[in-house]
Amino acid sequence: MNNQPIGIFDSGIGGLTVANAISTLLPNEQLVYFGDTAHLPYGDKSFDLIRSYALGITDFLLKEKNCKAVVIACNTASAAAYELLRDQYKGTVPIINVIDPMIEAVIADNDIHKLGIIATKTTVASGIYQEKLTRRKPSLPFAALATPLLASMIEEGFYNDKISHAILESYLANEQLKDIDALVLACTHYPLIKEEIDEFYQHRVKLFDSAEVVANKLKLILEKENLTSESKQVEDVFYVSDYTESFAKTTAIFWGKEVKLSLKHI
Repeated sequence: MNNQPIGIFDSGIGGLTVANAISTLLPNEQLVYFGDTAHLPYGDKSFDLIRSYALGITDFLLKEKNCKAVVIACNTASAAAYELLRDQYKGTVPIINVIDPMIEAVIADNDIHKLGIIATKTTVASGIYQEKLTRRKPSLPFAALATPLLASMIEEGFYNDKISHAILESYLANEQLKDIDALVLACTHYPLIKEEIDEFYQHRVKLFDSAEVVANKLKLILEKENLTSESKQVEDVFYVSDYTESFAKTTAIFWGKEVKLSLKHI
């Protein structure tokens, strides 16, 4: 089972930052990535509909691609479908989401005095981070700010330039984030602007990068379950539920190089 691949899925492209971090940290693991491009964005879908998508994709990753673990590399899908998938496949394979590892990393850090959270409008409105933080570490003050322009800005290739600097400054200078000493990047797109955010804060604010945090969590789980691969037998594969040329070009931004996309209807 150790040489079986790791399945990773997202509503679209952002989860490739998580896949990239996993590939960097675990170079001997083969990855099977699925971007549900036919149904993006998940943010305007009901939780019931997202759960049905997530079940179909996970079924494909486990039964057709024989994956030994599944990573839900999407905040919305994690909020909507993680518990269902965890319970459905309990005792079969590990299911990892992007929210709980971030919460665990934050509450384990006792040097944080005020936490900031930036995410899409949907993630902030869901209250998932706020609820988990309040329940698990009620003594920690935090502020959650919706930053809706960032994901589309990054997908259009605007980062590390004047446009991204201006948009980031307008968000990060918000009064809600005043006096924070740590910031959760609660969107899988945001690792691509991590350096810009770090520069804005002049390296004085600790950044929690979902891609790195989830990759580290997966590594711990694979080691604990004795599921780590000693060598990579097969190349990574990438599936989408709807293919467009523009999406294919954008994947290079998130993965770091061009990838071959295969079409798979779920």
